[in-house]
Amino acid sequence: MNDKNQTSEGEIEVIYATAEHTKYAKRICELVYESALQRGTGIAKRTPEYIADKMTSGKSVVALDGDRIVGYSYIESWGHGDYVATSGLIVDPEYRHRGLATRIKEKTFELARKRFPYAKIFSITTSLPVMKLNTRLGYKPVTFSELTQDNEFWEGCKGCVNYDVLQRNNRQRCICTGMLYDPKAPAKDQSELLPFYMKLKNNFKNLFTVKK
Repeated sequence: MNDKNQTSEGEIEVIYATAEHTKYAKRICELVYESALQRGTGIAKRTPEYIADKMTSGKSVVALDGDRIVGYSYIESWGHGDYVATSGLIVDPEYRHRGLATRIKEKTFELARKRFPYAKIFSITTSLPVMKLNTRLGYKPVTFSELTQDNEFWEGCKGCVNYDVLQRNNRQRCICTGMLYDPKAPAKDQSELLPFYMKLKNNFKNLFTVKK
């Protein structure tokens, strides 16, 4: 494999996915489902075919421990390439708390910047660790109105258990927090407490959002 496209720590490699990795698509879907059950929050469901397509089109990252898939994430462009979403970050439960999510996130961010250097990169998430990673990379919290308005992107949220919340609020807010990296104006010197503030703010907001 090309050393420029991979980083490794011990035996675990974090690399750009290719067609040879499509055999892991089903297992990735299982990991996503298991994570959603564990967290009790929404994760948009994806089919093995969808995951495989991201691999063959050069829009995803995999983490491998030998022949075992232990992590995954992908990117998708919207609004004619003006926006890019980094999505589906997942780590096998047996491999958590090893810094692997950070490595996958950084590799996915690198892929997005390489494939779409002028695009705004965004993420919607309920995960505090992901918010912390995003903040470190220069993302800032934004309202949903500052994200892509491409209907196809929001249709992809239908697989999430919280989709009804998004609908009830006319796509203006949901359980997730929106974060955006603008290559023309990346956020700098943000407080390390920002992700915690964002999480608390979102939890408070959802007291008045979820049950209507």
